[in-house]
Amino acid sequence: MRTPEIAGHARVIALPMRERFRGITTRELVLIESPRGWVEWSPFVEYGDEEAARWLASAIESGWGEALPALRDTVRVNATVPVIAPAAVPDLLARFPGCRTAKVKVGGRPLADDVALVTAVREHLGAEGRVRVDVNGLWSVDEAEVAIAALAPIGLEYVEQPCATTAELAELRRRIGGAVRIAADESVRKAEDPLEVARLGAADVVIVKPQPLGGAHRALAIAREAGLPVVVSSALESSVGLAAAIRFAAALPDADLDHGLGTAALLAEDVTDEPLLPEGGALPVRDVAVSARRLEAFAAPPDRTAWWLERLSRCLELVDQSPL
Repeated sequence: MRTPEIAGHARVIALPMRERFRGITTRELVLIESPRGWVEWSPFVEYGDEEAARWLASAIESGWGEALPALRDTVRVNATVPVIAPAAVPDLLARFPGCRTAKVKVGGRPLADDVALVTAVREHLGAEGRVRVDVNGLWSVDEAEVAIAALAPIGLEYVEQPCATTAELAELRRRIGGAVRIAADESVRKAEDPLEVARLGAADVVIVKPQPLGGAHRALAIAREAGLPVVVSSALESSVGLAAAIRFAAALPDADLDHGLGTAALLAEDVTDEPLLPEGGALPVRDVAVSARRLEAFAAPPDRTAWWLERLSRCLELVDQSPL
């Protein structure tokens, strides 16, 4: 891939968050001005350059490549529930008006605490609501089997990435015999072969994030080849990155699964005066107008800006060498 000249059009941004999520309270990202407007590059800071370069290829495709045609004007989304006290659930879900589905972060703490949080979400959504849990691969197969047995009576739409490896997901799915659907996230976006989960029968649903997969066109090809229901999920982007992910979700056939794209509600601030926040449980397919005032107000400190621009330079070299 031949990269455009973008280093001089990049702005490093640091957005405060409402709660700690993925262990962070500030979301750092890079906005790049392109012929189509601003696009986003936002790999998490702990990712290596090769992985971050795939995210950069996605940003370049968004700004300089061919857009996918949308099949609908809006996309239904889920609420996202981080690790919070059960009593805080009503206030948290109020930020996601109209959402019929909630994804709850679990794992890495006593199972009783996870059960209490998921129960609080179920009670708030009611019997007709949909509850899915996201483990981020924190359980062993044995732990997952026990945890799913405890959580399944609450009523789960699916369990996302309960174990770290694809082989473990396949073994778990065999053990539980369809009691709860298994969704694969990291086993798709971080895998050398993102289609292995489908070939091994390791998942019932695939989670697709266009940025980590190198862009919307590659993500669409993976979604089609997997032959499984697809949920598009965010990577905690600003509304700029979310707009691209929403457009991708709108290019997929509707599988009656709500997408994980309402995460602007987790940010205390955004780069636009009109952030992409859920209304009626959905988000519109639209462009985002970036605010010059907000670019200045939430500019990252000089040391973090230098760190990101150096990273950008390294990743641009890798994208130039990439066949993507």
